[in-house]
Amino acid sequence: MGVVNVTPDSFSDGGRYLDVDDAVAHGLELIAAGATIIDVGGESTRPGAARVDTREEQHRVAPVIAALAAAGARVSIDTMNAETARAAADAGASIINDVSGGLADDRMPGVMAASGLDCVISHWRGHSADMASRATYTDAAVDVARELDDRVTTLRGQGVDPGRIVVDPGLGFSKHAEHNWRILARLDLLRELGYPVLVGASRKRFIGALLPEDAPMEARDLPSAVVSVLAAQAGAWGVRVHDVAATRLALDTLDAWQGGADD
Repeated sequence: MGVVNVTPDSFSDGGRYLDVDDAVAHGLELIAAGATIIDVGGESTRPGAARVDTREEQHRVAPVIAALAAAGARVSIDTMNAETARAAADAGASIINDVSGGLADDRMPGVMAASGLDCVISHWRGHSADMASRATYTDAAVDVARELDDRVTTLRGQGVDPGRIVVDPGLGFSKHAEHNWRILARLDLLRELGYPVLVGASRKRFIGALLPEDAPMEARDLPSAVVSVLAAQAGAWGVRVHDVAATRLALDTLDAWQGGADD
């Protein structure tokens, strides 16, 4: 899953793809580099980020989604807003990727159910402005798996098709570095829920903590690719990344390694 942020303030590439043509061109480049899904977002969810007016969010993402879908891309909409998800579906999106798991907007479960689209349900405890204060766990891997299971059960009761659900541990959302690493080391707990697992570790702060403080954002791509390979080994359904080319090469290397064992 390649990332296209149509925002001025995303932590990794804010402002680079705010223009529609630039965003579409970047999405097509990611497909050429090996992405199978393009995740388009119009609101930053970095720590401390301000909320975006829903109309502005739709103005940013709808034309990008429409152009990418017309070009044959499989597109997901990264949004917490039900009306934006609905508009994205009308524009051609085939996946709703809600980092709040349908909690930020009480209309979202209804849109998820009515749309018939695949839905990524992330673990979430609150908005960016105060999520750090909610990062308290007994065992992050166990707690996140349990809370995600409860959330999915609720959504199923609201009509969301269980066959279209993907779960995401929400790395970095109300989680400190040690919590993220614990969750990654125990992805088996998420897989045991019985749904495909999406891992979005790319360029996040806990990845950056492995590098010198003055390292550029792009320096996070190598450890991010390593995490993607380890997630794939652990059975993840997908990985959400910024550097598609490096990740695709890393995953192809893993496939070659595993293929050698099968010979």
